[in-house]
Amino acid sequence: MLAATSRRLEWLLEWVTIVLMVMLTVVVVTAVLYRLAGNSFSWYDEVAAIQLSWITYYGAALAALKRRHIGFDSVLLSLSLPLRKLGVIVAEVIVIGFFLLMAWAGMLVLEVLEGDSLVSLTWVPVQFTQSVIPIGAALFILCELLSLPDYWRMTTAGKSLEHAEIEEEVEQEMKNAERR
Repeated sequence: MLAATSRRLEWLLEWVTIVLMVMLTVVVVTAVLYRLAGNSFSWYDEVAAIQLSWITYYGAALAALKRRHIGFDSVLLSLSLPLRKLGVIVAEVIVIGFFLLMAWAGMLVLEVLEGDSLVSLTWVPVQFTQSVIPIGAALFILCELLSLPDYWRMTTAGKSLEHAEIEEEVEQEMKNAERR
């Protein structure tokens, strides 16, 4: 069940990120074309910055689910098994604690921003645009927790996620080279 939930969430985050990237591309290309034609959108800079931040938050959650965020596998794997386990636990507590704090602060920010709207699009509430902070933090925590069992198994077995990916890529390239 955990694996199925993880796969569904991965699919959802991939599509949300893809849609956001396509939307940002459309906004940027459209804004450039209008600017070349002698017109410009007053809302472009504000909206593009918001879209970029949304891509960052949802993409970070996806990276957490796949355990592709910044890590120290080589350092961790050089430790003895008891220290390695302790290192994983301490790291997870710190990361999840940070994102819990971020979610809480994000909720406070949303309260402060109540009633505010974007400068260039006055019909868009700032609370909507900044809702990505607590939502992104909660998603990151969920993704960390969903990916933790596999990460724990691999780390305690002495296997690196980073090295496994590199070895897989090298193996694929070797197969491609043989076919040529």
